[in-house]
Amino acid sequence: VQLQASGGGLVQPGGSLRLSCAASGSLYSLDAMAWYRQAPGKRRELVALIDRRGTTEYVDSVKGRFTISRDNAKNMVYLQMNSLKPGDTAVYFCNNMLGTLAWGQGTQVTVSS
Repeated sequence: VQLQASGGGLVQPGGSLRLSCAASGSLYSLDAMAWYRQAPGKRRELVALIDRRGTTEYVDSVKGRFTISRDNAKNMVYLQMNSLKPGDTAVYFCNNMLGTLAWGQGTQVTVSS
């Protein structure tokens, strides 16, 4: 499975973005999928995950602001990000829960006034 994240950009604090992750293969056979982010000089961190049934989990810093979803029929995973903060600035990637698929290029999210 090859993964391609898109939808990033420059947004002001308090704004919203919706990230998309397109998989070249079928997601149906995969269990949990996740969004990760990596800020400059920091380690990559998992911020949200969703299992095949739609059960979701979030890191505390994004709870109540980010929503992860998936469409197995379309082989897509999404991340709706609201109330964005400068601290959300990072390159965002999608992968499975263990991070064992090939990492794509990611998509840059910059939150700045």
